[in-house]
Amino acid sequence: MPNLNEVIDLRRSVKRLSCFLLVLSLVFLSTACTSSPDDKSNIRLVEVTHSIFYAPQYVALSQGFFEQEGLSVELVNGNGGDKTMTTLLAGESDIVLVGVEAGIYVTARSRSDTIKAFAQLTQTDGSFLVSRQPVRQFDWQMLKGRSLLGQRRGGMPEMVSEYVQRKNQLIPHRDVRIIQNVDYQNLGNAFLAGTGDFAQLFEPIASKIEAEGKGYIVASFGKESGRLPYTCYLAKEKWLRENPDIAQKFVRAVYKGQIWVKNHSPEEIASAIQSYFPDTDRSILIRVIKRYKDQDAYADNPVIDPDEYKHFLGIMSQAGELPKNVPYEELIDPHISQKIVEELKGGGGTP
Repeated sequence: MPNLNEVIDLRRSVKRLSCFLLVLSLVFLSTACTSSPDDKSNIRLVEVTHSIFYAPQYVALSQGFFEQEGLSVELVNGNGGDKTMTTLLAGESDIVLVGVEAGIYVTARSRSDTIKAFAQLTQTDGSFLVSRQPVRQFDWQMLKGRSLLGQRRGGMPEMVSEYVQRKNQLIPHRDVRIIQNVDYQNLGNAFLAGTGDFAQLFEPIASKIEAEGKGYIVASFGKESGRLPYTCYLAKEKWLRENPDIAQKFVRAVYKGQIWVKNHSPEEIASAIQSYFPDTDRSILIRVIKRYKDQDAYADNPVIDPDEYKHFLGIMSQAGELPKNVPYEELIDPHISQKIVEELKGGGGTP
């Protein structure tokens, strides 16, 4: 039979063991919580508008490519370039999807917050010329002496329109009367109400009007103007520097979405993104996606090409809207996208 001292020592040992097991359990629980596969890095993403033009992004969301990277994306419609960039500068968003011209305007003002465009989503203009009357064989000279319901001054769609007019020996605002006092959201209704002989409209409004027999798509501004870094992802340089892994995961998910769109039919893409456009008829969705795929509007990869950026600056300069020359390296950071493209190409690159 153990004596009193042995009993006391035994009780102390049991107590120490219990404390050790308790600490070990807490450490295990803490580790399990912090390394759980369900734990995701949240991205506050603001898009300049909600559009089928951004199909690869919605495919990346619907196919779970962001989740595969451990990212949770909070997607918000910024309703315009100025408002969208304000969220970024105010720290209310991490990443914005917007026209590169928005980044050029901010950079030209020499703000303390350096902005970088680090990935590209679309590579052509996404608007179309809609005629009030059917046209058997369209020629841009048909706009001469006519009125065009256009886009807002300073925005890339309007600059592209004026570039295309000049390319086809038309002088904007002289040969063509451009109507610019209608808000973007009301352009379709204004055209239906009788404003303008022609209209520059985005999808799906253009296809809806055509499907109703109230207008006719006769030309593509995207085809006519060529490739541009039209819509890109921008972030503060500081955020990219502090979150390199998250930025790479984000671009990897986007690139997988681009590959998926390239390798799938308009019908398959429509099924993948239908939930993001519940009010758009499936037939219209397919028609729009096919039109964008046919003109290579969706970028094949996220890398922003220097020559295409130079073309972009040329269009802005010709329109008189370039505040100052912003060199490629001052606004564009291609390194993240280049790394991801090389990585996925090396591994086959097919989601």
